Amino acid sequence: MSEGLLKMWVALAAIGLMFIAVFSIMFSRSKLSGVIRGIVSFFAWICMIVAGILIIIVVFSGPVQG
Repeated sequence: MSEGLLKMWVALAAIGLMFIAVFSIMFSRSKLSGVIRGIVSFFAWICMIVAGILIIIVVFSGPVQG
């Protein structure tokens, strides 16, 4: 697998994690309460942080030569 294709999959995974985070937050704020709400919100924050780190890696790794 080429470096460019690998970067594409990493970026796609990051976008997927962002969607999971958004829908988790929306679900937890509208349907859940108590400890479960906190757990789902924490999970969403972790997804968003990991997605941000992945996007930073992809963006700052530079263009693909070839």
